[in-house]
Amino acid sequence: MIITSLLDTDLYKFTMMQAVLHHYPAAQVQYRFKCRTPGVPLADVLDEISAEIDALCTLRFRTDELDYLRGLRFIKSDFVDFLGLFHLDRKYIRLRASPTVPGEIELDIAGPWLHTILFEVPLLAIINEVWFRHVGQADTGEGERRLGAKIARLREGGEDCVIADYGTRRRYSRGWHARVLPKLKAGLGAQFVGTSNVYFAREYGMTPLGTMAHEWLQAFQALGPRLRDSQAVAFDIWAKEYRGDLGIALSDVVGLKAFLRDFDLYFCKLFDGMRHDSGDPFAWGEAILAHLERMRIDPLGKTLVFSDGLDVEKVLQLHERFRGRCRLAFGIGTNLTNDLGPTPLQIVIKMIRCNGQPVAKLSDSPGKSMCEDEGYVRYLRQVFELPDVEETT
Repeated sequence: MIITSLLDTDLYKFTMMQAVLHHYPAAQVQYRFKCRTPGVPLADVLDEISAEIDALCTLRFRTDELDYLRGLRFIKSDFVDFLGLFHLDRKYIRLRASPTVPGEIELDIAGPWLHTILFEVPLLAIINEVWFRHVGQADTGEGERRLGAKIARLREGGEDCVIADYGTRRRYSRGWHARVLPKLKAGLGAQFVGTSNVYFAREYGMTPLGTMAHEWLQAFQALGPRLRDSQAVAFDIWAKEYRGDLGIALSDVVGLKAFLRDFDLYFCKLFDGMRHDSGDPFAWGEAILAHLERMRIDPLGKTLVFSDGLDVEKVLQLHERFRGRCRLAFGIGTNLTNDLGPTPLQIVIKMIRCNGQPVAKLSDSPGKSMCEDEGYVRYLRQVFELPDVEETT
């Protein structure tokens, strides 16, 4: 089995799931898989992917795993009790070879949000690992050499250049992920602040990291009360659920300009910082700092988290630009967990509908959005006063 524990996922899946349980337990959603890397015949390994999904759906949370979650101060007891009864159900997944595009696969997840939210990360990890088994064994010696060079380079940034592992979804394999994390911890010391992966955080005594993902804000486009207020309501419900914990806001669900309009003085004071995940990170950082200054908020008390396709050199450049102007944190994913030679896959699973209505992310990076309803995307742009531009979905 590729996935052997339901903890082998990103922390933000649990934090969002808890909020869904408490506020929107009846919401119905649909997610869709997309491979952005051209020419990858995933249909060749469809049966193996399907068998791994079957195995995933046999897993349950063990008592020691539930006890670990209960020990996290922002996880509530009733949510852990619910997880004690929870399992992933295969009936919510539709997987088949594409009938129209040779070699491609179609993968949809549809059902109650509360019962489908944990599928995304392990499914992506499964697809990655099955594919790289098919491609052939990578040179782990070369991977360790590259990792050692990255650690040495990151140390040059100094102790305030702190990084975290965000690489579960697109890792080369679970085994390689397990080798990378102890090396980061040993090589970087206090510069390595933790991992998004809950299983490995528990296994290696690291801090599990994460707050919210795009789907949290996307869902509110259908949950109400009205589309124009969806972002502000999503942040408000989050703050009510966590009462000061997990205070990093995601800024690119409907573009940075719309985010800044909604992220008023109230939210600037309420949240600890913001996370960048699309668009020019340097321009984003300058815009966020300027916004905080307009709100008369001292940027030195806020954290800017960068997490969009980072490599070590980009981390060091961003650290050099913004150090001393605010608090900084960097989440590196694929560049740490899938840099062994073979080209990593660009694969995603995104929410496309909630309660029967289309939802979308209007990314600050062209090509990163995903929505099946072009008319809805145009309407969303109109409501949030964004330019109507062509973008690959």
